[in-house]
Amino acid sequence: MTEAAPRGWVPVEHRFLGLDRRTFGPALSVLVIALVLLAGLPAVNALIPWHNEIRAGDVLDLGDGATAVPPVGWQLEDGTLTGAGVASATSLQAELATGGATISLRGAAFAGSADAFLDQVLRSEGSAGVDGPRATVTTESGLVGVALGSTSPQGDGLDVAFKMAGPSGQAETAPALLVRVRTAPGQFERQQDVVGAFVRSITPGASR
Repeated sequence: MTEAAPRGWVPVEHRFLGLDRRTFGPALSVLVIALVLLAGLPAVNALIPWHNEIRAGDVLDLGDGATAVPPVGWQLEDGTLTGAGVASATSLQAELATGGATISLRGAAFAGSADAFLDQVLRSEGSAGVDGPRATVTTESGLVGVALGSTSPQGDGLDVAFKMAGPSGQAETAPALLVRVRTAPGQFERQQDVVGAFVRSITPGASR
C-alpha cells in the first residue's frame, strides 16, 4: 500500500532552495508586469514627445481679443492659440511649460488696481507680509503691470499682475490677469530673457 503524500508536499525534482520551481514562472510574470508599471511606463512616457509644441508665429488667445506671443519650443499644456477654425478662448487662462519652468496665466474679475490684485493673490495664499520690492512692467502695447520676484529652496518665481481692457477703456472695471512664472532652483536666470519677451508681448485686446 502506497502512503499518500502530505498535503502541500513538493517532489524533490521540483524543489529549489526549498521552493516549488513550478511557481517561478507565474511569479516572474507578475514581477515583470509590476516593474513595467512602476518604472517602464514612466520611462516610455518620458521618451514620447509632446505634441503641443509652440512654433514660430503662434499667438496665444487670452479671450476677448487679448493675446500674447508664447516662447517657441515650449509646450502648450492649457489654453488656445489664435488661428482660422479655432474657437476663441472664453477666459483668461493658459499654461506653458518647458524643462524645469512653467508660465501660467489666470484671469479674474477684480475692481481694483493691478497692485491691489497682486496683494489679494498673496493674501489668499498666506503670503501677506512676505513680499519684497515690486517693479513696474510695461508691455509693448502699453499695458502697465506690477511684478514681484521670489526665491525659495523649491525654486525661483515671478508674479506679474495686470488690469486688462475694460468697457470703453475704463480700467477700473477691467478683469485682472496674473502671470505666474516658476522655475527649478537656479534656473530662472536662464529663462529670464524668454520670460521677459513673453510678458512684454501681452496685449489687452479691444475695449469691451
